[in-house]
Amino acid sequence: MGVVTYDLEITAAIPPAKMFKAFALDSDNLIPKILPQAIKSIETLEGNGGPGTIKQINFGEASQFKFMKHRIDSLDKENFTFGYSVIEGDALMSALEKIANEIKFESSPDGGCICKSTSKYYTIGDIEIKEEQIKAGKEKGMGIFKAVESYLLANPDY
Repeated sequence: MGVVTYDLEITAAIPPAKMFKAFALDSDNLIPKILPQAIKSIETLEGNGGPGTIKQINFGEASQFKFMKHRIDSLDKENFTFGYSVIEGDALMSALEKIANEIKFESSPDGGCICKSTSKYYTIGDIEIKEEQIKAGKEKGMGIFKAVESYLLANPDY
């Protein structure tokens, strides 16, 4: 098993508390509402939303994948951090055991936030994952991030 780590930083004009709420606490409702073509639904299979909770993400028609399951590994509402691992589904492409993600929202000087993300891709056996595959997944994630930011800018009372 190999591990490939990918770090990403992205900025938003939204304060960290609001971005954290949208992504860590209300994503089950918000993301399918904003991007139904990408994410059809998110359902909790077990748990109460905290660490250990397992959710199934059902992808929309625009995705090449059908579903994935992820487990919440950590959730810190005071420091705006959360971690989750993709543990099952065709998004693992029969090449990955799991993908572990750690996300932190920090204040930026302009009143918005900086999202810092670290993803660790755990490959099965000697399989090598190509950087293009990781970048393609991260670009989709950035698209979701920017769509949520746009929604929050257009709906300041969220």
